[in-house]
Amino acid sequence: MAVDTPAKIAILGAGPIGLETGLYARFLGYQIVILEQGHIAQNVSDWGHVKMFSPFRFNHSPLGLAAIGAQNLDYQPPQPETIHSGKEWIDRYLHPLSQTDLLADSIREECLVVGVGRSGPLKQEFIGEPSREKAPFRILIRASDGSETTESADIVIDTTGTYGNHNWMGQGGLPAVGESRLQTMIEYGIPDISGAEQAKYANQHTLLIGSGYSAASSAVALVRLNQTARETKVTWVTRSKQSELHTPGPISRIARDSLRQRDELAVHANQLLEISDCIRHWSETSVDNVAQQEDGNGFCVRFLGQHQGDFPFDRIIANVGYRADRHIYRELQVHECYATEGPIKLAASLLANPSSDCLDHTSGGPEDLINPEPNFYILGSKSFGRSSQFLYSLGLQQIRELFTLIGERKGLDLYSTIQSSLP
Repeated sequence: MAVDTPAKIAILGAGPIGLETGLYARFLGYQIVILEQGHIAQNVSDWGHVKMFSPFRFNHSPLGLAAIGAQNLDYQPPQPETIHSGKEWIDRYLHPLSQTDLLADSIREECLVVGVGRSGPLKQEFIGEPSREKAPFRILIRASDGSETTESADIVIDTTGTYGNHNWMGQGGLPAVGESRLQTMIEYGIPDISGAEQAKYANQHTLLIGSGYSAASSAVALVRLNQTARETKVTWVTRSKQSELHTPGPISRIARDSLRQRDELAVHANQLLEISDCIRHWSETSVDNVAQQEDGNGFCVRFLGQHQGDFPFDRIIANVGYRADRHIYRELQVHECYATEGPIKLAASLLANPSSDCLDHTSGGPEDLINPEPNFYILGSKSFGRSSQFLYSLGLQQIRELFTLIGERKGLDLYSTIQSSLP
């Protein structure tokens, strides 16, 4: 059933996809509120020193450029092939977008969404019945001072992403023994080793865990640091067998990778083992136990696999990926994939495509966005569950497709409309 304007849409998260979703909704005449637990694009800010793989042409919408240009006639958008760092992306696009008239007054920062339910029905009630849709959503919000309020909405769109909700480094996806207690001392993101956090890692022995591009970025930065801080050392641990990677190093390359920066990072990271004696790679190895050293400086880590035993380290970087925080919608009727924890229809589409290249994936179509809970949607990286194949341009496809559902207007495409009108 169509939800006509000026219905109210609550968007959870003021990250890139949240901002773009709000903009699309406002162009169509919907009321919106964007609820952000921190600050605008905070997750991007946390990895702001890292260069992106995709050029700017993948990382904006024509609607966004049109809104910024209407607000600031002097605005000069970046060139399409520009590769930005996270901070540069915020400065050149995301922050100006958030300050446009269509969004600025709708964003509420430092508002933690505790949970979303219905104003009446419980999770287990009115399954598949039209009466459930008639009850507005009830959103419980906690401010930074601890006070709580509620917000109601006709539609709720969760764009809170996955960054910051880390996986664990123990076997089977569980925390290693002792990891939960020490997690505040372990780095799960990509530290700014070449900048603000250089002193923390200089002349230290770092345990690096992970086989993805985040781990590759950390490895490259640590080896580069060794050029000036000669006692800097790295032990890079991965679970996979070396023979399974079809590559001479820890990172599996994508064949004919069209994102040049991504492939260059993989090649560089794999070559580190040949060109530097400050780094070693342990494959087929996993962390069983982690404890703090008796003097409080550093860790003692017990490994299983090819390199069993207890070993000391000064720092730990666990680039083991992220997962969706699902507690927000635990009182709603959301059908999730048992493997990836993403919404089941989209998860099925993703699992049907075996490619490890995010450029080979599509949004799946409007029907893949539908949950059993009427008018509740999950967009962005969170909709991909534990899959790391999300790309910003896929999120823009999701937004376009979502509003063909909400308004029951199959051919609706503001992006094409705006694009054709731009000079």
